[in-house]
Amino acid sequence: MTDVLSPRALLDKLVSFPTVSRDSNLALVDWVGDYLASHGIASHRDYDPTGQKASLYAHAGPDVTGGVILSGHTDVVPVDGQAWTSDPFSVLEKDGKLYGRGTCDMKGFDALAIWATVEAHRRGVKRPLQLCLSRDEEIGCTGAPPMIAAMQAHMPKAALAIIGEPTEWGIVNGHKGGVGLDLHVHGYEVHSSIAHTGVSAVMEAARLIDWANRTNAENAAKADPASDYDPPYTTLHVGMIQGGTAHNITAKDCTFVLTARCIPQEPNTQWAARMMAEIARIEAGMKAVRPETGITVVPRWDVPGLRAEPDGVAEALIRRLTGENGTSVVSYGTEAGQFQAAGYSAIICGPGNIAQAHQANEYMHVEQLTRGEGFMERLLGMLNER
Repeated sequence: MTDVLSPRALLDKLVSFPTVSRDSNLALVDWVGDYLASHGIASHRDYDPTGQKASLYAHAGPDVTGGVILSGHTDVVPVDGQAWTSDPFSVLEKDGKLYGRGTCDMKGFDALAIWATVEAHRRGVKRPLQLCLSRDEEIGCTGAPPMIAAMQAHMPKAALAIIGEPTEWGIVNGHKGGVGLDLHVHGYEVHSSIAHTGVSAVMEAARLIDWANRTNAENAAKADPASDYDPPYTTLHVGMIQGGTAHNITAKDCTFVLTARCIPQEPNTQWAARMMAEIARIEAGMKAVRPETGITVVPRWDVPGLRAEPDGVAEALIRRLTGENGTSVVSYGTEAGQFQAAGYSAIICGPGNIAQAHQANEYMHVEQLTRGEGFMERLLGMLNER
């Protein structure tokens, strides 16, 4: 049997794998699977359609229902264009901080979860602990749903899931939902001096983006100031756009992603329908000029929000583990809503501060990892109470 690695040693190893979402994560998944196997723990994989990425899940403890899931994602955002002062794929400890891509979001929690899974097996817990490490969270939480479906065929269903996104070990029991649409506007090229006879894909895309801006202003004006969300309204966003070939030609093509982050009172389906209605309105105007033009829409993601659970078992367990009484909600999306939609009680609680996620020189305080070891020790103790 191989040595049991500490959470810090596991973090060093996980960060060394450059699992940027556009690239494969199989080297990391292979290593984790081998490490678990060396300690007598079988693991399973759920691959993406290309076979170049996979989620991993494993079960430790008795083969019974009612266990606890520790869930994290394996992918990280790119470092391109960021001014790092150290190697982003090597953990640097300095001034009480652990620098490296993913230390905060969220390989710090992954390391703790792997360590706890091995310890649960070694100690023979009475209530099972399950490990879930997903792919493709950073591109829209697309890896978790198939993983959740697959794991229910291989493992007894757990009672609750702890999603270890960075909260500085505070309790987050709610987050917004999210919808993302890939859009390809198909225009018709003519010389810009007779632009009225053609259709500019870029300028038609601008109509939709202008609608998004106006809708954000309208939503802000009618927002409920008592809401716990910041901002307390649904927001639309376009972060990237590409199109056109020259300044004096109406653009033939324009591509971008339109997203919505939805407050709980306004479900994803409502905003997807509103976006599609506006897309149809703009497309009709295009076709009135050139019938061969149009807008192709491909759904990119649909992430359900996390709802607070009255008397939820996940929140109750986290309160016991952390001693925290307060809760909060966040405007970003996580896989917690997907676990909840699949019938698990779900909560978000993990090391690090979200403000450090995705940044150059991303870091997590050493103290957060140390607190995490205590958190996992208490969890292992509770798993032996049954």
